[in-house]
Amino acid sequence: MRNKLIILLFSILLFACHRKSIPGGEGNTVSETGYASFYSDSFDGKPTSNGETFRQNKLTAAHKKVAFGTNVKVTNLSNDKSVIVRINDRGPFVSGRIIDLSKAAAKQIDMIGAGVAKVRIEYRRKL
Repeated sequence: MRNKLIILLFSILLFACHRKSIPGGEGNTVSETGYASFYSDSFDGKPTSNGETFRQNKLTAAHKKVAFGTNVKVTNLSNDKSVIVRINDRGPFVSGRIIDLSKAAAKQIDMIGAGVAKVRIEYRRKL
């Protein structure tokens, strides 16, 4: 009887720890379209929301909800140029904007002159 109880408890524990694949879960690509801006030079050297020091010459970005450390592909819809950035900050906090890029990332997709660009962002959702 005791062995059956141990096996039952082990089975319950094993089942509880098992991750099921669900729609919109791990491994699925998420896409958003909206406007991107880039950080002003005054933020260079200041801490980001995840504790790193912000550097304009790194390929990083801020997003309101995407997990820190997530790599995001950002495509400028006016010229189809793309860049991969790593999320290390929260923002932008301007209505209608979905991502704030470092200056290095903004240069790679040719949006420095415009200051703001319509973009598509794509990333793999993490659970």
